Amino acid sequence: MWKRAFHTSRFSQFLKKPQFDVKGVIRDLNEHQDSIVKRQIVNGSELLARLQCLRSQYEEANQLDKNIAQLQSKRKSLEQSLKKDKSLAKELVSGLKQCKLEFQELNSKVSTRREEIQDVLQNLPNLIHKSVPDESPEIFHWIRPKSSYDVDANRDHVQIMVNKGMVDFQTASNVTGNSWYYLIGKGAQLEHALVSFALNRASKAGFQFCIPPSIVRNEIIDACGFRPRDMNNEQQIYHLQDTNQGLIATAEIALAGYGANKVMDLSQGPIQLVGTSRSFRAEAGARGKDTRGLYRVHEFTKVELFCWSKPEDSDQILEKMRSLQIEIVDSLGLSAKVLNMPANDLGAPACQKFDIEAWMPGRGDFGEITSTSNCLDYQSRRMNTKYKDNDTGKFGYVHTLNGTAMAVPRVILAIVENGYNPVDDTIRIPECLREFMNGQAYI
Repeated sequence: MWKRAFHTSRFSQFLKKPQFDVKGVIRDLNEHQDSIVKRQIVNGSELLARLQCLRSQYEEANQLDKNIAQLQSKRKSLEQSLKKDKSLAKELVSGLKQCKLEFQELNSKVSTRREEIQDVLQNLPNLIHKSVPDESPEIFHWIRPKSSYDVDANRDHVQIMVNKGMVDFQTASNVTGNSWYYLIGKGAQLEHALVSFALNRASKAGFQFCIPPSIVRNEIIDACGFRPRDMNNEQQIYHLQDTNQGLIATAEIALAGYGANKVMDLSQGPIQLVGTSRSFRAEAGARGKDTRGLYRVHEFTKVELFCWSKPEDSDQILEKMRSLQIEIVDSLGLSAKVLNMPANDLGAPACQKFDIEAWMPGRGDFGEITSTSNCLDYQSRRMNTKYKDNDTGKFGYVHTLNGTAMAVPRVILAIVENGYNPVDDTIRIPECLREFMNGQAYI
């Protein structure tokens, strides 16, 4: 029997080969081209050129499959003839050898075409929701808007927290390196309070608690859409040397992996998890005010929302997650704006994304504290996560959604800079956190 070859790697693969909708991509070719252009992705022109060849490659691969099937039929016929008439053995054996050579050639060609098609589809970003702006964020909603936003250098969180013994950057720099920190005393207690508060609100909204692993297989990271390097060619993921594993940049990665190679039971509605984890970012960016202090660090605590839903429910779930984020930020007393993010700010998995940016007076700017995205079936196809439609009995790919419930360091930054009173040198603790701070109202 002739078998088609397959590739093996040094490490065993957990995920199955993704089953992409080639016909759907060809049908919606214009929309996929628009997605590449509007996202302004690296090597976009090369991907566009390869996408243009997709239809012809697909048709050629199908024709090659037909030719192989015809060749298989011819081989069987020759084998039957050989059994019936040994006198023609020399001619028939020669014919079988020729069939084998032709098969090897055709098989090599079709394998190459299928790999080319798979590679194009693997690298395609998601489609873009019709409401997504092209190049600039659109303000969707204001949370506790102010009449004016004044910069105040006296509210710099670094100076305030260092003076109060809440954080130690210098020791962390000596022990580990730049962009790490020790939270001490009330600083650490504030982190605990924020995590507890976020988990409490998420639980009330129907999310089940989860503590995910901080290390996952690289194939899970890739399937989530996290590339080893970002658009500026800067390293994103910490990979563990001599392994096929990496540290998670967000709990989203490990939570998405929880559904890998599974059929999710969505008969009672979407499955919603809230996970707390340490998050690791290899590239913290250039030094300066935009990365000063707690704003951009290599390691931090994050509470993440994750959901698997039926395709028809994902838009509604996105609204629910965004509303929960707004509720959390509003309860913290922060002034913030909810932004419908533009196409050129979307990661490859997201078809739509909303960010919330809070005012940070010491930093002198708004800063992102939450994000929520609908990834449609981008991740589920790569993770092989399906559901069964109870009405039709057919299996389909779930939609995945993710959102930040609490990015701890940046929220601490916002609370300190907005709640600081330079007159009496105190930081006001938001009322919603006081039950987790032993009733304390000020630091």
